[in-house]
Amino acid sequence: MYNPPLVPGGFDVPEVLETPRMRLRKLCVKDAEKDFDAVIASEERLRTVFRPGGHWPLGLTLEQNIAELGWHETEFNLRTSFAYTVVDLDETEVMGCMYIYPTAKSRYDAEVTMWVRQSRVDEGLDNHLFETVERWIADVWPLQNPAYRGRRISHAQWQALADEGRPPR
Repeated sequence: MYNPPLVPGGFDVPEVLETPRMRLRKLCVKDAEKDFDAVIASEERLRTVFRPGGHWPLGLTLEQNIAELGWHETEFNLRTSFAYTVVDLDETEVMGCMYIYPTAKSRYDAEVTMWVRQSRVDEGLDNHLFETVERWIADVWPLQNPAYRGRRISHAQWQALADEGRPPR
């Protein structure tokens, strides 16, 4: 099923956002090895970030990750969803990811999720990423009411919301 663009045609989708601590940029297939390393190093944490009791990324292979990143890149180009890698400023390490997806949940026009590498949580990068992204979405993106599942709305509350019949991701 084809999803319509998430943002209006006239919106210039940002490809990069930078702070003194990190760079967010369009996630591409060329990031697959560094992204895979970050995912595997954070496997236990990631099983709870998106869904409590979730199974991803258990059993993930590099080949599967390449395919997933290719799909993210395609969706970005089609403007149906947007995946960003979070890298250090010299781009030697993937430190996490951020995603903007369409949603069928009532009251929301998008779902924004993100994660940081387990080794970066204690240095406050997760909070820095969330605060930066929330401000960026509010100031730059044409979204009226994005949901921050697991942050501004609990996973349980999110699951309890009714779908409006729009195709979810």
